[in-house]
Amino acid sequence: MDQANSDVITSVQSQLPDEDTLYGLAELFKVFGDPTRAKIMSCLAVRDLYVSELAGILGMSISAVSHQLRVLRNAKLVKGSKLGKEVKYCLDDNHVVQIMECGLTHINEVR
Repeated sequence: MDQANSDVITSVQSQLPDEDTLYGLAELFKVFGDPTRAKIMSCLAVRDLYVSELAGILGMSISAVSHQLRVLRNAKLVKGSKLGKEVKYCLDDNHVVQIMECGLTHINEVR
């Protein structure tokens, strides 16, 4: 390997995120990789919703929606606030909206 290739390799390696960060990124995209969770996040991008409302919109049981929301909550993609006996969910922050928008833009470009 010549010096130029060595310099390129060293330069790129020095700019890579560490292994834990890359693992976290891969785990984040795994959560996005489920169509049901993508639907839930799409609904929450429109407006904040109660679990029962999400279940009605998606034609799913409250239990099934709650399970998916738990996964999304653990990944810090959604958050809930208890209002009475129900929990109202929203996207965790604007970064989640940006990730979704970028993904949708990419999907629509390649179609």
